Amino acid sequence: MEDDSDHQSSESGALIANNDDLLIEILLQLPVKSIIRFKSVSKHWRWLLSHRSFTIRYDHKLSKSPGVLAGDMYVPFDVKKGGTSPFRSLDSHYDPCGFKIVQSCNGLLLCSSYGCSTEGSGEYYVFNPTTRQFAIVPSVPGGPDVHKAPAGELFQIQIYSSETKKWKISIESFSVHKPTFSNGVYWNGAFHWAPSYRNHLCFKFDVERLQLLPLPVEMMPYGTLIMYFGESRGHLHLVLNNYRKCFMLHLDLNVYEMLSDHSGWVVKYHIVIDELVGAFPEILYPFGYAFEVVDVVRGEEEEDTFIVLITSSKMITYNVHDSSFKQICNLSNYLYYGYSSFHRYIETLASF
Repeated sequence: MEDDSDHQSSESGALIANNDDLLIEILLQLPVKSIIRFKSVSKHWRWLLSHRSFTIRYDHKLSKSPGVLAGDMYVPFDVKKGGTSPFRSLDSHYDPCGFKIVQSCNGLLLCSSYGCSTEGSGEYYVFNPTTRQFAIVPSVPGGPDVHKAPAGELFQIQIYSSETKKWKISIESFSVHKPTFSNGVYWNGAFHWAPSYRNHLCFKFDVERLQLLPLPVEMMPYGTLIMYFGESRGHLHLVLNNYRKCFMLHLDLNVYEMLSDHSGWVVKYHIVIDELVGAFPEILYPFGYAFEVVDVVRGEEEEDTFIVLITSSKMITYNVHDSSFKQICNLSNYLYYGYSSFHRYIETLASF
């Protein structure tokens, strides 16, 4: 004879399984690994857990600052918790020919394959480390088409849509003096390039046009180094310093934030990191200071905001409010090439 408690449990389970709204509220409380595993329960569950409305709600509750990818190695910001990354390294995943991470955005990685052919031509693809999903980005039709203009080369931007799987040529063409299109950041409906004294532009997707951006007062034609350019929790940040022969000239940093209407930069944080020299003497050099800023991470609460720095052998988090700091990784065996080889990792269920 069936036990009453078992019968009630079966009825409760059936009630939940047949009520999508109730089921979603329960599933929203589960970790990412469980969500991925439950997609195999049934076709309906897969559809439910892959639906855009669910992934948006789920991503909203996820931590926005679990860690950073140093090359293909994952480093959690919270060493005690260890983060919730589904991997320790990307080495064992996906591309037997080898690859590099070109850029990261909201948990998705743009990667470039080194290519296995004798010509060495590789592919670009978008990879979600959380779900292991990837999609190859097809080559731009016709390849590069360079036209000379009086002030330099003439450029057009092509936009790839993951929905239509097609490239689209933007409305506007433009000429740039000594262009640098590296270190791009998506923010507030536009793609921004790390500003320089000569070129400070963003591309607005809604109108498919370039917009000239103002520069921080501190930025000068020479001797100004962009230490960091990136986004966190809907805020666009820029960190500058003065340099001479690759060394920083001072240990106080201004962290700028772009106003939401793109009208200018304001100093959001002024940070003095003198005390780091005692704890990490490798920062000190005869001609200045050697360190880099690889991330600015806004906390869920403002007092939890921190920057991530690297010395020649250490990765450090530094709280911008209480000046506390801690080492989170030893980089002695890691070769890097500037902050652009570090990419923030956040969990996401986003599909494409």
